[in-house]
Amino acid sequence: MHKERRREEPGSGPAGHGQPPDFARIPLLDAFIFYLSTERGLSRNTIESYSQDLRGFFGFLSPLAKEEFSFTREDIVRYIGRLRDNGYSTASISRFISTVKGLCKFLVIEKRIDENPAESLSTPRQWDRLPKALSIGDMKRLLDVELDTPIFVRDSAMLELLYSSGLRVSEVVSLKVNDINFEGGFLRVMGKGAKERVVPMNRRSAVKIKQYLYELRPLLLKKKQSPYLFLTGRGMPMTRQRFWQALKKLGAIAGVELTPHTLRHTFATHLLDGGADLRSVQKMLGHSDISTTQIYTRVSADRIRKVYLEHHPRAK
Repeated sequence: MHKERRREEPGSGPAGHGQPPDFARIPLLDAFIFYLSTERGLSRNTIESYSQDLRGFFGFLSPLAKEEFSFTREDIVRYIGRLRDNGYSTASISRFISTVKGLCKFLVIEKRIDENPAESLSTPRQWDRLPKALSIGDMKRLLDVELDTPIFVRDSAMLELLYSSGLRVSEVVSLKVNDINFEGGFLRVMGKGAKERVVPMNRRSAVKIKQYLYELRPLLLKKKQSPYLFLTGRGMPMTRQRFWQALKKLGAIAGVELTPHTLRHTFATHLLDGGADLRSVQKMLGHSDISTTQIYTRVSADRIRKVYLEHHPRAK
């Protein structure tokens, strides 16, 4: 089982050499990012990830290769090896390969290169390790954390909603006030690919969100207007980075190790452990392909086997 030693994404740590390049000084890279936005229609978050990957890669290349905007298949393979040596996950490496393949295809289309150096690159196997899910006890400890700060009303509401509805962090921070139906007990979410879905919301989430709406949000707005539900201390829409910082702080207090997707994984695993059917979980998570949801059945099966081995008198 692969153990990830680092948590940075490709391009954010020492996998590259020197300072990350300024895309404004590399017209072809700038044109590629523009192409992703206008012709491919990729989301801002995806484009940011692609940009981050390419900064790391071009920071790794030799000065001559960067100056001539020329790299080889060997350069790509060596950089992938550097990512592996620095403990990046197969998911992060797969994303970089997808990024560099897209760049090379773009360069061929633009007739800047004759041969595609990334054409035959193979992608590492996904799901080498199961998604990490918290136990019910760990989850309870996390939800029971209390801080004597005004902003905690907001963070507590976001935490409860993240776990009870299985949303992505990006979906939570993108919620608007009008997306919530308190009477019906659900909310409308705009997920990946601009696909809207309806997700149930439990009573605890509703109570905490109402408390935030009445007690804190007006103070954050300072008589301004905003359609977004969760706001920063300056009255601006909440960012993924800011919420992740708040979540890490709560996890440290509870003694629980977290990643941005831990609560989403925990939501799905606890539902399946409780007897929910796979199709329902797929719809709540917003997966277009049920094979993506099926990874959680492996988590549940592993837990069942662990319980069996620990408690059955003839299991060993």
